[in-house]
Amino acid sequence: MTRAVALIDGDHVPDAVRDALAELPYDWAGAILVGGSEKLRGEADYGVPLLSDFADAELVVDLSDEPVLGPEERFRWASRALAAGLPYLGADFRFDPPRLEEIGVPSIGIVGAGKRVGKTALAAHVATLAARDREVVVVAMGRGGPREPELVEQRPALDDLVALSRRGRHAASDHLELAAITGLTTIGCRRVGGGLVGRVFVANVLEGARLAAERGPDLVVFDSSGTAVPPIAVDRRVLVVGAAHDLDSYFGTYRRLISDLVVSVGCELPGAVPARLELRPLAPLQGRVAVFTAGPVDTSRLDADVVRVSHNLGNRLALAGELERIDADTYLVEVKGAAIDLVAEHAFARGARVVLAANDVVSDGLDDALLALLPEAVRA
Repeated sequence: MTRAVALIDGDHVPDAVRDALAELPYDWAGAILVGGSEKLRGEADYGVPLLSDFADAELVVDLSDEPVLGPEERFRWASRALAAGLPYLGADFRFDPPRLEEIGVPSIGIVGAGKRVGKTALAAHVATLAARDREVVVVAMGRGGPREPELVEQRPALDDLVALSRRGRHAASDHLELAAITGLTTIGCRRVGGGLVGRVFVANVLEGARLAAERGPDLVVFDSSGTAVPPIAVDRRVLVVGAAHDLDSYFGTYRRLISDLVVSVGCELPGAVPARLELRPLAPLQGRVAVFTAGPVDTSRLDADVVRVSHNLGNRLALAGELERIDADTYLVEVKGAAIDLVAEHAFARGARVVLAANDVVSDGLDDALLALLPEAVRA
């Protein structure tokens, strides 16, 4: 029988809980009393030991109920169970920990609490930092990634991205952005669907990870997608949180528990390293400049005559209408969303220049915290 631990509460009559434990088909390591006292008369006998942790259990069975454990509290207990590698089972639900695969080379994963939180910017920052004295390969997964893992060994120029777009490809996929910004070897992967704890329905990330491992790098940096988590047993993991996200809502607790470092972008959160994003052009800006981003980034430090700032790269319909009203000499564009097939093509039709932009992660103390997570430098 499966070795299990039960979550019980004092709002149930103890003998009812004891009978339920005897009826259920598990080998009980014990039970955790999660709260409530309405039905307790002194020290209750549940027929199993009372525990303070999951002990040697293989499964967590939730026999509690509201109001002792409401939805928020249950998600926190589920997060603890999943972070410990244990399935979490209730009367009408079950959550299983994602299966993570070993790849045999040092690795670090960058995961997000949501979309547009600066995750890819941090992945670029980590990869560039590590590449000072290590051979680094970056593996990125995205909703617009390629059908087969794609190896990019040279920094793509704007013309390369436009050519891809004209062939029907999504030319602003994260791996192309990372390759364009860092110039490092990058492997692009695809994923479809995302579960509550980050599992994906269909993905070719494992194949991309194996391709990276075959190259024998000193470090592989995994850039995740939205709230999805790469299905890789990375050595270290960094969680990126934005101002709109609660670290302890739903399975935010799970992502925090499986992470070695939390970075809060554009906000300050307890226990997190605060950071901000600064837009950096990859080429000089000329004349009147229109800036296109996918989220709130700092453009105040741009040395340019900025005539328009658009945050609509992720909203194609709004962006198309906005472009008709823009008159600029240079279009500064993040490599995201509709940056290439819509903004760049529109600029070319107007005879304007297009300059790609990176998002630099700026933070006091962040580099030291990241270096503490990385394996030792090995390249002379």
